[in-house]
Amino acid sequence: MARLLADENFPLPTVGELRRLGHDILTVQELGRGGEGWTDEEVLRYAASEERALLTLNRRDFFRLHAQDSNHSGLILCSLDLDFNRQAKLIHDHLEAAAPLRACAVRITRRPG
Repeated sequence: MARLLADENFPLPTVGELRRLGHDILTVQELGRGGEGWTDEEVLRYAASEERALLTLNRRDFFRLHAQDSNHSGLILCSLDLDFNRQAKLIHDHLEAAAPLRACAVRITRRPG
């Protein structure tokens, strides 16, 4: 299963469901860094140092960082989906079907239904 880091604004119910599906996932809050104002660059650097792909809803800023430097363990750029179980399933299905995420940025978008 995937090693992941959820940034500060990523939905915790989705994190819980991804764990239930077997993924090794940490949150910025669990690291004791919630509310500290970690920059996007710092979050991405930490994720890469721990060989974790980063989960975020902040698609625009992290895609910009990816375009500047793809030396990271992967980005999973999600749209907001209040059906947290569906969001986790979409992420899980992509991770199961995809090649390793290193240096890649993937978009997970909500599908109707």
